[in-house]
Amino acid sequence: MKIGPDSLWKAVIRCDERYDGFFYYAVKTTGIFCRPSCRSKTPKRENVEFFFSREEALRKGYKPCKRCRPDLQTSTYAPNREWIQEVKKLLETEFDRPWTLQSLSKRIGISPHHLQRLFKKETGVSPKRFLERIRVQQAKRLLLSGNQNVTDICYTVGFSNPSRFYKIFREVAGCSPLEFKRRKKEGGSSESISPRDAG
Repeated sequence: MKIGPDSLWKAVIRCDERYDGFFYYAVKTTGIFCRPSCRSKTPKRENVEFFFSREEALRKGYKPCKRCRPDLQTSTYAPNREWIQEVKKLLETEFDRPWTLQSLSKRIGISPHHLQRLFKKETGVSPKRFLERIRVQQAKRLLLSGNQNVTDICYTVGFSNPSRFYKIFREVAGCSPLEFKRRKKEGGSSESISPRDAG
């Protein structure tokens, strides 16, 4: 199937990963070449040159992009997965911060829409839902330690109001915070609070 420059350019604009390995594009003003899926700023069309092999781009003097790594095999490099792992680590270690999709995407360096789509594709849940599960997991640990009341725990783990905390806790754990604590004390529940609760 013959694909013309216009089709290649549209793939670049869409950051279409389906074309990764099929062609590469280089930017004359930066001297860098990229995969079609690269999330760097879209260059001007007149500054773009297309190649159908990495070797060809290298011979022309272009250097591989450090973000999308076109010099590596497509099958061994998964930038999307690396971004998702970075987001998960952020949420797991800084769960008490008031994260939003916008602040997360700014921190990672990709658009909110793209982050939402990639994260859900990789984990099965949205970043917001993942964070809520992490917070409930942390709340369970604090409830079992017995050093804080429920309201204090709510704010400690990052919820902005108790009603939201109670609602999400019940959705994730299947009971209220106090019921969870009582069941654990009585030994009447085998519910796990392992990190898998956040998956």
